Amino acid sequence: MSKLTGWWKNRGSAGKVELYTRWSFHSFVPIEMVSVGLMGLSPQDNDTPRPLGAAVFLVVCAHAVLAGFLTSRALDSVADRRERPVRLAAATAVLTAAAMLLFLLLRRFGSLDDSVAPALVVGVGCFGCGSIAMSLRRVRHMWYVPLVAAGGTAAVVAALGLSLSEVLGYFVGVLLTSAFLAFTYGFSGWLVSTVHELEHARELQARLAVAEERLRFGRDLHDVMGRNLAVIALKSELAVRLARRERPEAVDQMIEVQRIARQSQREVRDVVRGYREADLAVELEGARGVLSAAGMDCRVEFRTAAVRTLPSEVQSALGWVVREATTNVLRHGDARSCLIRLTVGRPSEAVTLLVENDGVPEAPAGPPGSGLAGLRERLAAVDGTLTAGPAGGGLFRLRAEVTGARVGATEVGA
Repeated sequence: MSKLTGWWKNRGSAGKVELYTRWSFHSFVPIEMVSVGLMGLSPQDNDTPRPLGAAVFLVVCAHAVLAGFLTSRALDSVADRRERPVRLAAATAVLTAAAMLLFLLLRRFGSLDDSVAPALVVGVGCFGCGSIAMSLRRVRHMWYVPLVAAGGTAAVVAALGLSLSEVLGYFVGVLLTSAFLAFTYGFSGWLVSTVHELEHARELQARLAVAEERLRFGRDLHDVMGRNLAVIALKSELAVRLARRERPEAVDQMIEVQRIARQSQREVRDVVRGYREADLAVELEGARGVLSAAGMDCRVEFRTAAVRTLPSEVQSALGWVVREATTNVLRHGDARSCLIRLTVGRPSEAVTLLVENDGVPEAPAGPPGSGLAGLRERLAAVDGTLTAGPAGGGLFRLRAEVTGARVGATEVGA
């Protein structure tokens, strides 16, 4: 069953909206053929449909296919996968106008019944105006399409010498139906474009979160190495000068250089592992802000006083879990809600971090990354464990736990 529904569930919000919209408009092709084209084949004067009826039906079918093709290309343009189909829109406009003119001429010279010709003209006109409107960028230009179609139709009807009532009837019929479909097509195109922009903004938010973390890492590394390297350079220069003078203090300076170099190695390892003065409360608040800015219903539950009692290495390890989990929620799946809960137990109990979000596809989009493996290594250094995986109902649950032995002796509430 999952294979049958995976093609839908594994798509993002933008993909689902676009697919639904695309196939909805594809269904307009047979609808136009059946509801409009078959009118040309309807019996006239209780006789068998004439060859002219078949020709009318073929014209409507050709128009329906061309309008459907234009709609598909226009949706690709809205999703920024193609240029605007200007030539195709012009061809559709010409065919629509030609078909409407043909039906009016057949009506004028008695080849079509009074009840058939209006339906053909209005039907072809509204579907043509809708597909043309979607290929336009500005809303003002979209509204021009039904006005031009209705005005042009009324002018042709008047030029053919038909009655004033027919002129008004054709004008109102084409105007109302074309305006309705132009609005429908235009709104659908705007919706697809907006959803794609939101998904792009979401991906950009995830990239910015990663870039911010890299900048933080760069700042920490600069703070650690900048001062220490400057001191090493100065003391090495001093040791060279003392050695040239054969002063015994040169040995002391080089011993100091060696000590600072080893200290720098330890501090760099701390930065790389992420154990350097990480504030877990700040990371939790940052996750709340990032996920809320991405449009999710994010709930973060923790007690600041309890977090402050945790050792720095535990805070740092759990802080990395929060960062990685936040990035995964942003970049993978289609999450709409997320729960982050930190529970700090008594000294004999464990510290538990739970991250749970919805919108997870049943099948992963690609091979598993190294993020979770890296988190397990960080937690192992503080006697912690990490479990992650689907929790049923489209939920994904990540649970990090650090044993009570490493939490400290301060008693705090859950």
